[in-house]
Amino acid sequence: MFTFALRRFLIAIPTLLIISLVIFLLLEAAPGDPLGEVPLTVPPEVKEKMRAALGLDSAWFVRYFLWLKQFFWVEPLNLVDYLFNTQYAEGMQRVISFQSRQPVMQIIAQRVPQTLTVVGLSYLIGVSIALPIGIYSAYRQYSWFDQLGTFISMVGFSVPTFFTGVVLIIIFGVKLQWFPSIYDTMHRVTDWQSFLVQVRQMAMPVMVLSLYNAAQISRFMRSSMLDNLNQDYVRTARAKGLTEKVVVLVHVLRNSLIPVVTVIALGVPTIFGGAIITEQVFKVNGLGQQLITSIHSNDMPMVMTLTFIFAILIVTFNLIADLLYGILDPRIRYD
Repeated sequence: MFTFALRRFLIAIPTLLIISLVIFLLLEAAPGDPLGEVPLTVPPEVKEKMRAALGLDSAWFVRYFLWLKQFFWVEPLNLVDYLFNTQYAEGMQRVISFQSRQPVMQIIAQRVPQTLTVVGLSYLIGVSIALPIGIYSAYRQYSWFDQLGTFISMVGFSVPTFFTGVVLIIIFGVKLQWFPSIYDTMHRVTDWQSFLVQVRQMAMPVMVLSLYNAAQISRFMRSSMLDNLNQDYVRTARAKGLTEKVVVLVHVLRNSLIPVVTVIALGVPTIFGGAIITEQVFKVNGLGQQLITSIHSNDMPMVMTLTFIFAILIVTFNLIADLLYGILDPRIRYD
């Protein structure tokens, strides 16, 4: 397994470099100008100085290799300086946002807690709900529980999150006034009362995303369980006198989790990417909203860095899913 992981890691390096180049060229070819919102009263010579200050007067390949150096060398050194109070990156130019003129990684670090709190918690809740529902629905196929779970899953997966979010805001935020309709990003948890306020404002966005995630994963879990319940090894296990609980929760579940692990692992990067639509509906100041704002303002360093981080996460968790296959199914060998 170590040889397989090392080989996949070495393949991932040129893959990510090609992805970064494609992202950069797409952003370079996209319409728009970072200085497009500068007032017309600004003289052309001042605009040129501003363009030079942003590095836009250099050739595209010069800016691309500069970004690679900053992302893979300067930013890690800044992280080391922050953690160990050193000065390795002193005087080095970091990736700077065109919009805020602040380091991109600093802005991302400020937004990550909000995204992980809302989107990450909703994903954990969704997976925790989806797995038992999918297992029991498959075991009790065509029962009232299976029919009800199928109906709720179809509704949760088919109805877009922006519609579900607006409906919850109208019912629980406006009519009943149980939960705030706008997420207060500046709120800090300092005591029990402030913790309850945080739970109340997280309730609706977490509910919307949990329903969507649970609906998708539960259908994969049910389908995978049904494929394995009728296999020969299940009949053999029952013929040996194993209890139904052991047959379903040990033998069938272990083999059924293999395709579901892929779905769950590839869904983890979406946590860091943020739920763009849901964050817009509930005004959650997370990475998804930051990405939309940066696209509108042609903030190329921010968009480039965020999308490349998402690509790294996807490649990483795809590798993790492949390694988990060997743990779940001993028949799978990598070496």
